[in-house]
Amino acid sequence: MTTRSRFTKLALAAAAVLLCPGAAAPAAKVEMTTPVFEMFRLAPGKTEDFIRSMAEWDKVSMAGGQPPTQLFLHAGGEGWDVLLYKPARPKPTPAQEAAMAAKAKELGLPNGSRYFLQIREWMADHIHFDAAGPTTAEQWLLDLERERAQARQGK
Repeated sequence: MTTRSRFTKLALAAAAVLLCPGAAAPAAKVEMTTPVFEMFRLAPGKTEDFIRSMAEWDKVSMAGGQPPTQLFLHAGGEGWDVLLYKPARPKPTPAQEAAMAAKAKELGLPNGSRYFLQIREWMADHIHFDAAGPTTAEQWLLDLERERAQARQGK
């Protein structure tokens, strides 16, 4: 098995654990972001720079009323250093987006191509994936049966 495939399997296992299958869904229908997982193998000597940058970007999120990214650090296993989890949350309003943009500018954080170049200097490998959930096996099966019934009715 290649290091890349072990890395991918570890990322998927982490996603399964972090989705917290017992969590309840919100009662009201609110447009939500998608839960996002990112797993990094960092370049040697770049862990502190990466984590300091995450702390700065958390300030941007919080300026817009968004929660900070959940950071998990390697404690066992192989092939990864940092796992980020961004849970589903309500999409930011235009006012929140403006507040976040203003905070990023105030902090002098790079964007666009400059952000891409900076973050790539810190990582050796990266896996990013979105996830649907959280849900439970029972709820997923109920949703499946509802979808099948709708398909039979031609909806």
